[in-house]
Amino acid sequence: MRIGKQDQAFTAIATSDAASITVRGHDLCGELIGHIDFTDYFWLLVTGARPTPAQKAMLDACLVSIAEHGLVPSVQAARMTLAAAPEAWQGAMAAGLLGMGSVVAGSSEVAGRYLVEIVEAAEQAGSIEAAARASVEELKAKRRKVPGLGHPQHNAGDPRADRLLAIADELGVAGPHVGALRALGRVGPGIMDRPLPINISGAIPAVILDAGWPVEALKAVPLLARAGGLAAHLLEESRRSIGFIMSHAADQAISYDGAPAGAAASGDA
Repeated sequence: MRIGKQDQAFTAIATSDAASITVRGHDLCGELIGHIDFTDYFWLLVTGARPTPAQKAMLDACLVSIAEHGLVPSVQAARMTLAAAPEAWQGAMAAGLLGMGSVVAGSSEVAGRYLVEIVEAAEQAGSIEAAARASVEELKAKRRKVPGLGHPQHNAGDPRADRLLAIADELGVAGPHVGALRALGRVGPGIMDRPLPINISGAIPAVILDAGWPVEALKAVPLLARAGGLAAHLLEESRRSIGFIMSHAADQAISYDGAPAGAAASGDA
């Protein structure tokens, strides 16, 4: 059953025959395996072109910056899944990746799309600064957070974000999206009347968009990076399990405030 128009029966990513495998126009065995590293290959797979040295270095830095983030909910979900199903690494990995949404890890996509909006709005506002100010004022009026700004622990500045922005400057990658993020960092604290440092979820999309990464594939960067971190947690979980310890701690930390036993039967629920 077809849904919608489907007349583009093509893929430009890979093909194979009895003698060879072709990926993005390159012979997999003759040109890629043993000739390029995985960061190169990741960029090639997603965009269809080999990265420049600056693009590769920027992507590398982003992947390293976000791969590990401690026992955040997505990691806990993965570890508890493996504790309950030790044979199902794929299930545990999936549990962790499925937990990467708009609050943790996936927030870089939200911030990236917001930065794109700021850059586009700057054409009418006359400057990045004016566009950033107008946008933050609108977010304040709606009582919404500023994507890419603020951190519960690093109030004086997210060191990972600072490092990524410095690398972007060193590589000559920094462009309009980094400019938009920095403008938000300048105007945000004053408008919102609280410390709002640039965070890693803002820095990653800013630098990688300016490096030439497609906005539609922004979430691929933290997903790939966190897959590496999850692999570390799952190996440790298989050797030194804390999944049920975390589960027990949650059970002890949460108090029941529902109806007392028998209330439902008596009609008092």
